[in-house]
Amino acid sequence: MSTPSCAKGQPGRFIGGVVEGFYGRPWTMEQRSELFRREQMWGLNTYLYAPKDDYKHRMYWRDLYSPEEAEQLIALISAAKQHNVDFVYAISPGLDITFSNPKEVAALKRKLDQVKEFGCRSFSLLFDDIETEMCPADKQAFSSFAHAQVAITNAVYQHLGEPETFLFCPTDYCASFCTPTVSQSSYLHTVGEGLLSGIDILWTGPKVVSHKISVESIEEVTSVLRRPPVIWDNIHANDYDPQRLFLGPFKDRPTELIPKLRGVLTNPNCEFYPNFVAIHTLATWCKANSEGGQRDVEMGDEEQDPCYSPQRALTLALTDWLQEFLTTDQPGGPRLKAHLKKESSDEEPMQTDVGEGSYVPGPGENPVYTAEPLTLEDLKLLSDLFYLPYEHGPTARTMLQELDWLKNNSAAAAAETDKTVEWCSRAKQFDDMCDAVVQMFNRLSNAPNRSILYDLYNYICDIKSGVGMARAYVKTLGGQGQPSAQLMNNDPEPWGFRGGLSGEFQRMLPCHGNRDLFRHPPMTAVYCMRPYCPTDKVEVQKIFREMQSDHMVQPPLICDSLSSGEISPSPQCALVLEDDIGVCGYALALTNAKPAAAKIQRAVSDSVLQDFPSLITIQVLPRVVDPSPTKRMIGLLLSSIRSSGSRGAFCELRQSDRRMLNFYTKLGSFKPIKMEGLPQDIIAMGTSL
Repeated sequence: MSTPSCAKGQPGRFIGGVVEGFYGRPWTMEQRSELFRREQMWGLNTYLYAPKDDYKHRMYWRDLYSPEEAEQLIALISAAKQHNVDFVYAISPGLDITFSNPKEVAALKRKLDQVKEFGCRSFSLLFDDIETEMCPADKQAFSSFAHAQVAITNAVYQHLGEPETFLFCPTDYCASFCTPTVSQSSYLHTVGEGLLSGIDILWTGPKVVSHKISVESIEEVTSVLRRPPVIWDNIHANDYDPQRLFLGPFKDRPTELIPKLRGVLTNPNCEFYPNFVAIHTLATWCKANSEGGQRDVEMGDEEQDPCYSPQRALTLALTDWLQEFLTTDQPGGPRLKAHLKKESSDEEPMQTDVGEGSYVPGPGENPVYTAEPLTLEDLKLLSDLFYLPYEHGPTARTMLQELDWLKNNSAAAAAETDKTVEWCSRAKQFDDMCDAVVQMFNRLSNAPNRSILYDLYNYICDIKSGVGMARAYVKTLGGQGQPSAQLMNNDPEPWGFRGGLSGEFQRMLPCHGNRDLFRHPPMTAVYCMRPYCPTDKVEVQKIFREMQSDHMVQPPLICDSLSSGEISPSPQCALVLEDDIGVCGYALALTNAKPAAAKIQRAVSDSVLQDFPSLITIQVLPRVVDPSPTKRMIGLLLSSIRSSGSRGAFCELRQSDRRMLNFYTKLGSFKPIKMEGLPQDIIAMGTSL
């Protein structure tokens, strides 16, 4: 890339490109060759080879490359040259080098001489992410860690013939590492004063992953280093969290920085193919003209840079990326055809190759699913869901805000209030947004370019699952359909919770969640459990009727007469559960079940009543998602029944009431019991006391 128009006053070309500097699986040789092609097409000029887990780059830096490895590097350096990309070979000896040992210095020179023989002409020495304590031998030879690094870097630079591009990464590579400050850092002052002027210095900004990089901060570090830095930008790096991916635009770096920098290299996501947006938008930023000019788009309040619009750059990148998604990267890839409508489903089968003699359904048969083509709106949604480290995209922010509002105003769904209409409307909008995520997932899953899909799949599968749980929760709050058994279950399927061991460690820490991008006060539901009183009868009946609406009311259960108030519970055998909205559950019992059985003319054998003479019923509203208060209620109820002298209790459940059936089963103490004459849809469960 030629020097940007807004950096004409700067000596030398502006370094713009990509650093492969993350921890994790390095990119393949084929992916790197593809990167060079993209860099040339988009106007970038540099590739810094620094994969942390290439063991001969860092851990075994002394080892020379084998003939097979040499052949690969020679081909890679040649491919970079063919695309006018400067291949910068980086080595990271700081883990264990003894700076004062001439043999160590000779080993470093020998390694770089080998790479120079491969055709490489640009180099870099990295001393990032290492211990700062020198060994005793180095303490005798050097006055400080910085002096040791400066000495060996200058020696290597001169040994290589003072190459045009030679980059040095300091140990204190961001402002937050400097002691006490950037301007007062003795380490940085030593580096700035001691390094030869032809050596450029890498810098990540205020932090390792910098939210914003200001002109003032760059002017400060430039003064200390006595040269403008090359930004090693980690804004799209995701090697620190395997659950995050960043598909937002390069932003929060004003184009006024360009004439004040030696260059910018992005250290992007570990996955190669999702980096299309990060690199494409960086290229757009590098070509911006900081001298002013017409804005090509209308900018919002957050877009004050007259030369660069992050949203416009993002749209350009996604538009180009869409074409790659729609290009088959494998022989016999899927062909996109018109989608035949069928009943809505959250899952869409992955499309396979369809020949000329493909199956044609007959009359009355199911239509064949075919893949709907991915759209630009799908990719905009994808970017919004996986935006940047310090912010979610607009759609993601809206979804979080809506879910928070619906949760905090759930009383409007439980009872008619002045917010009920608004709640229902916003719940519908939230459901539509969730459905858009599902449809985006389906279309991505059927995209012809499988290489991109495979890099994205774990992330989009995870967000689809998370959105699905939020969607089900809102529907439950609104009383739509049967309450999910997963919502009141302390033994869910593994996809019902997140994080594994790492997640459990995080949840045990006192500050877990306080750095969420969507901020809101921590909320824990508080429940009150108290004895039932006659005034609770209306509320209990209301809950009974609401939960009955989800199931067939015929044939009746023995316990229905308890819940409906036709029979009063036994003394000390009735509890109600309250939350901040009101009564949300109840637990009732008869120490002698015979009156209730007679009420519905149900014959219960003496043998059953001998073992389980008492009857219980328990019910909670769907908004009670924590099983703990329900378990507490039934424990207290059974204790009271036991105190009355009863030897056992039973309950009746409809098989369609999977929520309560699941609850009783998970308790472990209730087991199915045989009762003659029991209607087909009803099962009985009992527990011995």
